[in-house]
Amino acid sequence: MTAMNDLSIRSATAADLDEVLAFWKTAAEGTSISDDSDGVARLVARDADALILAEVDGVLVGTVIAGFDGWRCHLYRLAVHPGRRRRGVGSALLAAAEERFTALGGRRADAMVLDRNASAHHAWRAGGYGPEPQWSRWVKHLSG
Repeated sequence: MTAMNDLSIRSATAADLDEVLAFWKTAAEGTSISDDSDGVARLVARDADALILAEVDGVLVGTVIAGFDGWRCHLYRLAVHPGRRRRGVGSALLAAAEERFTALGGRRADAMVLDRNASAHHAWRAGGYGPEPQWSRWVKHLSG
């Protein structure tokens, strides 16, 4: 089991994008139409801190996209390597995303969570997120 002090969290750079795309094929549950080099490059070019990476000894073990449009906070692509799940990686990524949102003035975060990805629902609930009945998204109200 990896100790949390071995985990480093940082923003992605353009040099990380191929590795991130390959990682999502292994760790993310399904793919998106925007899961390509151009789409992810646009994200990083527009908001350099939105794509957050978790690494252990320089090896990518998790990602989350923490987008902020100036009004609302949005979470996408929380993905943890299957061999690293249930060790705090996802929680550390969500904490980093929430820290970013709070610093930007965000007050509420919503997450895109696949209904069919039942194994992820535990992680989101553990992070304080839950489905809103009137929406097909999960939200968490941030302090502030």
